[in-house]
Formats: sequence, C-alpha cells, structure tokens
Amino acid sequence: MTSTSPNHPSSADSDDEHRHSFGTDGPAPAGAFEDVTGQLRDIAEVAAVEVITTTAVHLMSAAAVKVGLAEGPDASELTDLDEARKLITALAGLVTAAAPEIGSQHAGPLRDGLRSLQLAFREASLIPDEPGKGPGEKYTGPVN
Repeated sequence: MTSTSPNHPSSADSDDEHRHSFGTDGPAPAGAFEDVTGQLRDIAEVAAVEVITTTAVHLMSAAAVKVGLAEGPDASELTDLDEARKLITALAGLVTAAAPEIGSQHAGPLRDGLRSLQLAFREASLIPDEPGKGPGEKYTGPVN
C-alpha cells in the first residue's frame, strides 16, 4: 500500500527514511528518563479494572463523536462512520474479553454504552448492516 502522507512513505522509499513521529525530533531532553520512570511507578499503582474501564470510556467517547453524537456546530463534520465502526468493534472486543475479569458492576454499564453506540451507528447508516454484521456484533451478537 502506498501513501503520500509524510508519516506513511511509499513502498519506493527506503526503510531508513521511514520513521514515526510523535511530536519530537532528535534525542530525548535531559531528565526525560526520570520522568518516564516516575510515570511507570504511577501507572503501576493503577488497578487493572481502572485501566480497562478508562480505555473503554475513551473508545466510547471517540466512537460517539464519529457516529455523529457530538454537540456543536461542527458535529456533522466530525462524523465518520468508517472510523466509528473500527472504534465500536474495538470497544466490543475489549468489553467482551474483559467482562469476566472486571465484574458485572463495571461490565454492565460498558455493555449498555456499547449497545447505545451500536444502535446509533445503525440509525446513522444510510445502508443498514445485516443483523449480526454491524460494528462489534461478531463479539456481542445482533443488536436490536
């Protein structure tokens, strides 16, 4: 696959020129390793349930925007059903896989939010998916 994006060089480019950038160029600033060590200590103190639920909420929020549930004058410009499908499917996989580990008190509200997003996606789609073929339905089963 080829692309003209600066972060996705075409296959004709050499591997030496291919690199991913996350806002920094060059060596890490002094003290960066100490900051990372502190962050690792901080994340080690967070319970797995909190990491899982926080991740699910981030996926839900992003999917809600992409499915067209955002508020504001530019909400329709932010709608992207292809991206929403990916986010909802990832959320469904996470919630389904994590449910036995995080317990029903956490999984229940996540499942409710997931179902709402799946229904919103179906409503926003010009051509509805067949039952069981919508985003995340391979993990959750058909949503009505």
